[in-house]
Amino acid sequence: MKQSFSHGRTKNVVVETKRKRVVVPKPGAAKPAGSTGVQMGGDPSKRPAGISDVELERRMKALAMARARESDEAAKREAEEKERAAEREARRAEMEAKEAEDREREERAKAKADEEKRKAERAAAKVKADTAPAGADASALPGENAVDRPSAAGPRKVDRERDAREKAAKAKPGREDDGRRAGKLTLNDALTGREGGRQRSMAAMKRKQDRARAKAMGGSAEREKVFRDVALPPAITVSELANRMAERVADVVKALMNNGIMATQNQSIDADTAELIIEEFGHTVVRVSDADVEDVIKQVLDDPKDLISRPPIVTIMGHVDHGKTSLLDAIRHAKVVAGEAGGITQHIGAYQVKTDGGSLLTFLDTPGHAAFTSMRSRGAQVTDIVVLVVAADDAVMPQTIEAINHAKAAKVPMIVAINKIDKPSANPDKVRTDLLMHEVVVEKMSGDVQDVEVSALTGKGLDNLLEAIALQAEILELKANPDRPAVGAVIEAQLDVGRGPVATVLIQNGTLRQGDIFVVGEQYGKVRALINDKGERVAEAGPAVPVEVLGLNGTPEAGDVLNVVATEAQAREIAEYREKASKEKRAVAGAATTLEQLMANAKANQNVSELPIVVKADVQGSAEAIVQAMEKIGNDEVRVRVLHSGVGAITESDIGLAEASGAPVFGFNVRANATARASANQKGVEIRYYSVIYDLVDDVKKAASGLLSAEIREKFIGYATIKDVFKVSNVGKVAGCLVTEGVARRSAGVRLLRDNVVIHEGTLKTLKRFKDEVAEVQSGQECGMAFEAYDDVRPGDVIEIFERESVERNL
Repeated sequence: MKQSFSHGRTKNVVVETKRKRVVVPKPGAAKPAGSTGVQMGGDPSKRPAGISDVELERRMKALAMARARESDEAAKREAEEKERAAEREARRAEMEAKEAEDREREERAKAKADEEKRKAERAAAKVKADTAPAGADASALPGENAVDRPSAAGPRKVDRERDAREKAAKAKPGREDDGRRAGKLTLNDALTGREGGRQRSMAAMKRKQDRARAKAMGGSAEREKVFRDVALPPAITVSELANRMAERVADVVKALMNNGIMATQNQSIDADTAELIIEEFGHTVVRVSDADVEDVIKQVLDDPKDLISRPPIVTIMGHVDHGKTSLLDAIRHAKVVAGEAGGITQHIGAYQVKTDGGSLLTFLDTPGHAAFTSMRSRGAQVTDIVVLVVAADDAVMPQTIEAINHAKAAKVPMIVAINKIDKPSANPDKVRTDLLMHEVVVEKMSGDVQDVEVSALTGKGLDNLLEAIALQAEILELKANPDRPAVGAVIEAQLDVGRGPVATVLIQNGTLRQGDIFVVGEQYGKVRALINDKGERVAEAGPAVPVEVLGLNGTPEAGDVLNVVATEAQAREIAEYREKASKEKRAVAGAATTLEQLMANAKANQNVSELPIVVKADVQGSAEAIVQAMEKIGNDEVRVRVLHSGVGAITESDIGLAEASGAPVFGFNVRANATARASANQKGVEIRYYSVIYDLVDDVKKAASGLLSAEIREKFIGYATIKDVFKVSNVGKVAGCLVTEGVARRSAGVRLLRDNVVIHEGTLKTLKRFKDEVAEVQSGQECGMAFEAYDDVRPGDVIEIFERESVERNL
């Protein structure tokens, strides 16, 4: 048999026909019960051996029942097949009826169009006949006989038959005029290829039906294009440009290619090129800069009606060990000093205190050590009142002066707290007098700065200090609007194991709530939790309230400003812009702009030894203070270079960086994890842990001092005068000398002086006493000396003998 496929392919196949097997009982065999002529028992001689009459009867009954079941199932299958065939015929008939109805509708529409066309032609012919000469047949159309003229009833039968013949000639065999299959597809049609080769799929037929249905219903009108105002920064990627125009990326890439620009969707294009494409698509260009992303967080002036009173923010400042934290402890009735390493404050702490009068005060405790100048500076910038703590037994010290300058720069009112008045050596008047030298005039000296004598140890004068703070706050009339997006300053930031990046934020305006989306410096996040200074979880924080904020994507810098924004997309965009601007700023600051600058930097660094270090600290403020202290260590010959400083535990990547640069790793209040410790042991990287900044700075100074070249000093040990010069074979000229002062040693250096002018400096080749080689010659004795590679010696010359010694230098 020949089988046809699409594209004209054929194949010969062999078809095997199987006949149904019919079982015919042998003559003389036992017949089932109920049959005529033979009893159920049958002839015992023709039965199988060992089969009794009862067994034979049981088997025959089972056979009869099986045949009955088979006949019932066959009848049931035949009925189901007939039912399915009837359903198929009904569906086919329905489809054929619908197709016939569609064809009839199309024929009526075509006939109507032909009739209108003929009417128009007849009207034109009539007009022409009216103007034609007499005797012409005006009733006939041009090129038409009287027999062929259509009647008013419609097209002639001859025309309809001709159209049907043409349509049948164009149609494919076995198909209707619209391309659908007609009738059943039989096995003979499939094998002989009557369908004419490749067939249309059911999906194609369905699409065609959908198009026809949409056309019959009037068609789908194209969507009206929306023209937009497109914000255009100085540089933009192709995909982002397509997104802002709401156009397909492929269309934008195609438009760029048409303009001679080959760019992929991830490449950036300049603003002029992007403007050309935007105008080509019909949109309007709105030029913006990258900095415009921060417009959403611009400060908005509050309505005075919305402002309410807020607690004052008080900063405790002063010199190291003057009792700042102890004074705050006495106010808070807490023990904070016990938790600080070495009894000194190394972090900025923020606390809220409720006075006996019921008013709230927010205190900032800043470190007093010189290394924390920048931290104290941030404390003064966010504060309303500065409490300057001065020890009565120590008076004004260097960090006290710095605190005064910070308070003056921030234009913040100051209250002087003279502490430690319980000590026998206390002299408060000396403190007041010393403050006059720095233009701080207290009330007792007829000035306007309040001064209070207190004792953190006994609690004396604390009530007076709180009254002074409350009075100053009342004069300032501090107010804020709690019903606006929060604005705050980061007092401290750290990377907490288990909680992630944590920032201590002092809210300055508005209210920060759980779930708010914010941006702080180069980081952003969503408030996951707020924890107050007592360690309690709170739902919101109002103005002048210090809280720990959880939910950041990274550790911000201490001093960054926190702003609440509407969406996470805005926060991410602002953070990315700030990060990019910061990187560009660092790159510009670190790069030499001209060739002359590059050469000057190379020449300046040529003889400078560097001590590279890696610093990890527990909080951002401590890391920043350590880096600033490291920058101050060194001179023209040696300096300390901080390769990396960060917050959190010492990791394996820190060890890898230290190994590549040969640097030690310093951990301040942090430890290395197990992986980092194993890596450090394997690679030989030294890790040092510190909890007091003094010790870290001192150790780095000692290590940097080791890089200094030792100072070489000369020590004169003797002088000798040349009395005569002898010429000795195999030696050269030998000077007969008298040691006039000190001692002459062969291992020492010598200079030859002639008329007190140095004409040669070198070493001795030989030193002899009589004929023996000696190591040294004492004063008043004669000896023979010969110089190494120098023979120009004369009687009367003076030999200066000296030794060099190296002296270690310290920074």
